[in-house]
Amino acid sequence: MIRYDEKEARATDRAYLTPDIVRQRMATLEALQLRAGDRVLDVGCGTGLLAYDMGQLVGKAGEVLGIDLSEDMLRHAQGRCDGLPQVRFAQGNCTALAASDGYFDAVVCTQVLLYVADLETALAEFRRVMKPGGRLVVIETDWRGAVLNSSDDSLTRRILAAWDGAMASPNLPPTLSPRLSAAGFVALRVEAVPILNTSFNAGNFSHNMAKGFARYAERHDAVTKAESDAWLADLERLADEKAYFFCVNRFLFSGVKG
Repeated sequence: MIRYDEKEARATDRAYLTPDIVRQRMATLEALQLRAGDRVLDVGCGTGLLAYDMGQLVGKAGEVLGIDLSEDMLRHAQGRCDGLPQVRFAQGNCTALAASDGYFDAVVCTQVLLYVADLETALAEFRRVMKPGGRLVVIETDWRGAVLNSSDDSLTRRILAAWDGAMASPNLPPTLSPRLSAAGFVALRVEAVPILNTSFNAGNFSHNMAKGFARYAERHDAVTKAESDAWLADLERLADEKAYFFCVNRFLFSGVKG
């Protein structure tokens, strides 16, 4: 599993300011349909970018509670939202939410459930803290569906296969709708939120992710450092030749408490 320390918090913040993830955040807000005065729980709030936007929408009569396991993520989030008294943060676990039954109008969870081994308990907790008819939005990635141009397909497969070890459910999206239904959510919808990069630079999402893939595989002995370095150098070369291509689908699941 990945340890979300200060270094990872900074990297996540950079990645979530890229145009791809800004579009994802806008799609999330559209699906949530927040109103002034709403109470929202942000599960896995990270560095607080979504919490900040939601705080603006619910206003001072509303409330946004962001929870995360990482103290470093929460420190970034608190700094970002210092001027919004309606937004607060706390360390917390999605399988044991410190909130009253039926308290929130909406729950949003971004890129968390794929790390959770006890998914059914997490979904039951989401439903428990939501008001009747409360809105749920979940964003998850199908990493096994990632498409990446590379000069060494075998090495690429080894690196991406190693990435499975970072998550409890690297292939979660195909099974998530029935699991949400079994947990008591209705009016379910799902839409793809593609991330497509044809350049390899710090201004796009896949730049940091590719480095993360390579270094994770290296640390877990799936590849050597020389192989990891060569793989990243190849991506740089392909980018120089205008041949770089990366695509992965994130999926936005929405529903209401039945």
